[in-house]
Amino acid sequence: MKSGFDNKRNVIALAALGLVLIVAIWYFVSHVFGGGSPSPAPQPTAPTSAAQNTEPRRAERASANENGQARGQENGHAAKKVLSLESLDPTLHPELMAGAESLEYTGTGRNIFSMMSAPVKIEQPKAPVRPSQQQQIAAAVPTGPPPPPPIDLTFFGYEAVGGKRKAFLLHGDDVFIAAEGDVVDHHYKVQKINPMSIQITDLLYNNTQTINLSQNQGV
Repeated sequence: MKSGFDNKRNVIALAALGLVLIVAIWYFVSHVFGGGSPSPAPQPTAPTSAAQNTEPRRAERASANENGQARGQENGHAAKKVLSLESLDPTLHPELMAGAESLEYTGTGRNIFSMMSAPVKIEQPKAPVRPSQQQQIAAAVPTGPPPPPPIDLTFFGYEAVGGKRKAFLLHGDDVFIAAEGDVVDHHYKVQKINPMSIQITDLLYNNTQTINLSQNQGV
């Protein structure tokens, strides 16, 4: 039969064992979940270095804000331009085009990429870009076909045999003797022979011309 002293001793042993178990659990939890040994405290930095590090960051933030605002403004202008294109009038305005054409370049023509280059001499326009009203009217009026070329024959004499006349004609170095109705050089037809002139028709152009007698030509 157990006595009361044995029961008391068992209770003390159980209490000591529970205390040891609690301490072991606390030690295990603090080392596993507490991050190990405590890290050393950070050393204080000089206030001047902190201010130096803060100022560049503030400048970077300010520049970033300015860039963001500039981009926002550009995007806003682009959106306004896109919207304004829908309201443009495609009608041509000649008066505005004439005003743009009347602008004259007043620069010296010097090469802006060279410090030693001499000014370039700009030639003056020889005629206006847009023709005058008189020139436009003259261009609009039809002038008709060009006149036929002159007949390149020289009449330097004739002879009359039995009442029939024959003319002496010169074309370059070739001499022709032809009566009325004859064709000279394949396209000149003698129509009428007079003592001081001769009438010849150019068959290619259907044009009749009078050639006077020349006293300075001979064979």
